[in-house]
Amino acid sequence: MRDVLLGADLGTSGLKLVALDPSGAVVAEAEADYAVEHPGPDRAETDVRVWRRALDDALAEVAGALDGCRVLALGLAGQMHGAVLVDEAGTALRPALLWPDRRAVAELAAWRALPAADRAALANPVAPGMTGPMLAWLVRHEPETVARAAAVLLPKDAVRATLLPGADVAVTDRSDASATLLWDVAADRWSAAAVDAAGIPGELLPAVRTSTDVAGTAELTVGAVPVVVGGADTPLALLAAGTTTGVQLNVGTGVQLLRPGLTPRPVDEPHVHSYADAAGGWYAMAALENGGSAWSWVCGVLGMSWVELFDAAASAPAGAGGVRFSPYLGGERGGVAGPDDRGAWTGLNPGTTRADLARSAVEGVVGAVGAAFAMLAVPDDGAPVVLTGGGARSALIQQLLADVLRRPVRHVRVRSASAVGAAMLAGRGIGVDVVPRWDAGPLVEPGPGS
Repeated sequence: MRDVLLGADLGTSGLKLVALDPSGAVVAEAEADYAVEHPGPDRAETDVRVWRRALDDALAEVAGALDGCRVLALGLAGQMHGAVLVDEAGTALRPALLWPDRRAVAELAAWRALPAADRAALANPVAPGMTGPMLAWLVRHEPETVARAAAVLLPKDAVRATLLPGADVAVTDRSDASATLLWDVAADRWSAAAVDAAGIPGELLPAVRTSTDVAGTAELTVGAVPVVVGGADTPLALLAAGTTTGVQLNVGTGVQLLRPGLTPRPVDEPHVHSYADAAGGWYAMAALENGGSAWSWVCGVLGMSWVELFDAAASAPAGAGGVRFSPYLGGERGGVAGPDDRGAWTGLNPGTTRADLARSAVEGVVGAVGAAFAMLAVPDDGAPVVLTGGGARSALIQQLLADVLRRPVRHVRVRSASAVGAAMLAGRGIGVDVVPRWDAGPLVEPGPGS
């Protein structure tokens, strides 16, 4: 009987599932897409039942490939920053608020009014789509729901709660807790100052456990499976790729540039995030909310698929005939762009083609990535940048990234590095240390004159 470990990555627009054997080989993969709901301006939500259904569908898809296998454990990776109110049984009381949500802009005043030392201890930019501000919005606008809640969970924790009825549901891990704007990075614990200033009931905050702790055993279609606490998607992608130095760049709905090995400390007016990883350390992150989401919008406007978008962009000359695209459709967190910035095409002329528009959209996002990379202050040592995420599969994107970053890049060819990282956590939770076997792409060097 072949042993396997499962890892599920709960993304913004889809769930990816992977099964690894103890040698690190991929035995099976599946993916289930879903849409983000926008019930009002600046709002982004998903019903937790949609996520659970996606997990069940993915498990059903791999069931045939796992016939005769013994599933040892399941790990969960999840999109960061969300807010899910649940009752004592772990049932969500309303749809989850997600990181692209901007309804909590007014609530940020509570964070900005913190005493300087307490604000610096958070060591992260203030953004409305983080758990703390969104929870403060719920306290202000939906007090009846908050009064019924037993805990606020992060997305992967809410899915885990549906798998483990009767278990202690009020649990998260450091990698997710540190990204809530409620975490004292310097002291490595919940920030009483931020919680109090935002008017958040402290009893809603979950207990923080190690990512590899076994939270309980789930009855799944593949059998009774231990489930570990899990971690945030970004640090699990770091874990999976084995990136301990240099920079890793993930291109998905958003874009994350990750520099491991951070020493946590208070930071005044930060533009770069300071987050805990899934193994006891820390990393710096420069993030863009408008990455693949901007390309998806352009695809809808131009009536193209992603493949068609990149093919059209490759057929147009560099510089897109003078057309420039600003990708900040939903604003940004600061540094590269501000929350009130918006997207635009400029430089249009009678000769502008659809291919020019596609090229400018690709170059606009890549240019924003270059600006975010500069904020990380990476030593100019020429070390390759590790690429992950579906948006980095295109040869054109890889070359443009190498050019704008002025260093080689190499794409890790895997459907979801975060799902692989989750499977690795599952293994560690039961004493099985797995090193994934990658199909790494070629090293792409910067072009002449970059």
